[in-house]
Amino acid sequence: MSDMHAPPSACPVCREQLITTRLSCPSCHTEISGTFAQCRFCELSTQDQQLLEVFLRSRGNLRDVQAHLGVSYPTARQRFNDLLSRLGLDGPAVKPDEVMRDLAAGRISVDEAQSLLERERR
Repeated sequence: MSDMHAPPSACPVCREQLITTRLSCPSCHTEISGTFAQCRFCELSTQDQQLLEVFLRSRGNLRDVQAHLGVSYPTARQRFNDLLSRLGLDGPAVKPDEVMRDLAAGRISVDEAQSLLERERR
């Protein structure tokens, strides 16, 4: 199955979202027709899928995500917030009290805290 391509999510003619209407088994060639729900994670770009995988493997540790991406903590956090937004799971991007707790615990630097708080004001 590794030689399979990701299915397109948009119509090449009108750009509307495509729906899945047929499934088939590569082993016995059984085919099932109908209208099937889309997988919101399957529609993510390869880059977003990799970011989500790193986040899950690190059990939600953004420091590990930061190290994997080779970017600053605020950048890693923003990329993850952008991913949440694309999935429709976004809430407030930055909570000032969380930023202050991270700063007090030494998880982020003063510069990183300032960057996060400034981003929230925009």
